[in-house]
Amino acid sequence: MDTHDTSGQLEEALERLHASGPERLGRLSNHAPMVVEALAANGQAGAVHRWLDRYESRLEDFPGRVAPVTDDNWPAALGDVRRAADWTEYFTRTLAEHPWKSVLARWWPRLLPGLYGAATHPVIRVGHAVRALGHGESAPRVTELAHALGYWAARHRPVSGITALPGAPTAARSLDAVPPIEEAEGGFPARLAAVHHLPVWAGDVTDPDTARERLTELVRAATHRYATHGHGEETMLVHAATAPNAVLRTLRSLPRALWAPSLHAAWTATAAVTAMYAPKEPVAYTPPARLTAEEVLQRALAHGDEHVIKFTDTALDVGDEPALAAAQRAVEISQPLV
Repeated sequence: MDTHDTSGQLEEALERLHASGPERLGRLSNHAPMVVEALAANGQAGAVHRWLDRYESRLEDFPGRVAPVTDDNWPAALGDVRRAADWTEYFTRTLAEHPWKSVLARWWPRLLPGLYGAATHPVIRVGHAVRALGHGESAPRVTELAHALGYWAARHRPVSGITALPGAPTAARSLDAVPPIEEAEGGFPARLAAVHHLPVWAGDVTDPDTARERLTELVRAATHRYATHGHGEETMLVHAATAPNAVLRTLRSLPRALWAPSLHAAWTATAAVTAMYAPKEPVAYTPPARLTAEEVLQRALAHGDEHVIKFTDTALDVGDEPALAAAQRAVEISQPLV
């Protein structure tokens, strides 16, 4: 779908949101900037403020500053969530001085190894910000990229110590080959730490165009897979599709030399989320009705859950019937926004 919004509703919503912090309760991501962009991009700009009114009670004030991040001291601040405001201020200054694509190109390879922080929400937020800027630059959209990059830098979390297992020729079969982790208590960080074995898929890809093709395949496979595996954890398994799609959306704004590394990081993220949350067995799923893309989007909007809307946004990017069925499945098994 991806309809360019010229109404100004997205700008108004982003300005409204930039007084809010990137998280609430010290661990839950603020999804509102991502959702309002998804709605605006899919022809639903008129619903942006209505949805935001429903979500507003979940917003917290922007955190306080600790000390300025600079071009010299940034490595010491990387991955320190206490520095979220410092990082946002740094990127706000930097984006005021340099074109946004050059800032993105400089920082993408620095941040990419830490794609896994905050359950991949920071890179997803960056993907939404980049898509908005790709349709047209405005001060609120540039500011949103500063907030998104700042959140990613503050929640930067690499993974290491993962043993490579044989993969399969396709993304779908390689996801089937991901071994589930042993029982791990706690949230995303604890489960991520328990991921020790993942299959290798597309590991030999170096050509940028091939990397884009494989990344598109991965997004499609992860989206389709939600229909039969989403019941394992209806919220967290959304990110197996939305995280690589955020990377895919960003490729066209990045130097081509960064496309293959982006594919490899996206695969590891999707495989890790699959290992952490996928059920032991799939279940067959047939959607109750054959709906158009517009009808699926309207059901997601009525449901209201932020993850459902963002997953539907990705399903609309994929665009085929299995993807639309997966979006319907997300509506059915997720708790609505109240």
